[in-house]
Amino acid sequence: MTRLLVHAGGASRRQVLGGGIAAAAVALVSGKAARAGVAPTLRIRRLAWAGIRLQLPKATLFVDPLIDPAVWGSTLPDELIGVGDAVGDSVVLVTHRHSDHADPAAIAAALAHGGTLAYAAGTPPFGGLPDHVRQRPCPLWEPQLLGDFTATPVPASDGYGDLQVSWVVSGGGRRIFHGGDTMMHGGWWRVGRQFGRFDAAFLPVNGAAFSFQQPATDEPAVLTPKQAIAAATILGVERIVPIHYGIAGAEGYAEMPDLLDSLRGASKPGGPRVAILKPGEWLDWQG
Repeated sequence: MTRLLVHAGGASRRQVLGGGIAAAAVALVSGKAARAGVAPTLRIRRLAWAGIRLQLPKATLFVDPLIDPAVWGSTLPDELIGVGDAVGDSVVLVTHRHSDHADPAAIAAALAHGGTLAYAAGTPPFGGLPDHVRQRPCPLWEPQLLGDFTATPVPASDGYGDLQVSWVVSGGGRRIFHGGDTMMHGGWWRVGRQFGRFDAAFLPVNGAAFSFQQPATDEPAVLTPKQAIAAATILGVERIVPIHYGIAGAEGYAEMPDLLDSLRGASKPGGPRVAILKPGEWLDWQG
């Protein structure tokens, strides 16, 4: 597993300007839809593990799709949802290079007819993809215009210390957040200030601890249910959809018990609503 170095200094002028531009771009998209009285057309389907599919009439965007059964083997009971039926312009966003989030088989299938693979600047290019796949390294806070979608990479913190981003995506009159497998970190407040409210946040919730990291610790390397609710509250999220959970029996990888009940229990009146989706199910915006 390749280790990547991340600059840990303060935000640069370009990052600050990029964040402002990102917020303006997202606000412009949402504002135009609201003024035109257009009903949102975005549909979102949960895929296996941490993956999601965003669907517009003429465009498809995937975040962290997973279809390779060898990645988790029998320890992941999720149904592996195919991604080879993208409609219109196709985009894949990757939060980081771990195989359960950057599955080469899923990326190749989703972009079989062309499209764009977007990932954090500083990440090595992906090998083995067809020449017609456009690879786009994306600096933090800089919005990427990807057909009918706008996507902006924002800070995240990885339990291994590897380079990772979360993604803010807007399209079809909606704005969503995808957290990858981030831990709790201090960047949530800035993301909330830059982008305002979110219609939905897809956040990891399993609070995983890694005993193979030495010296070992019981501290969670992924958001816990309580932390996910806290992060969603800071972001101003209307509904939280839990992802990145369900592993049982993987050596050295332990999830929190009863995590969905804990997630519901951490939710407070007036705060983010919890919407639990099984792989293959579509988000009901009315729910």
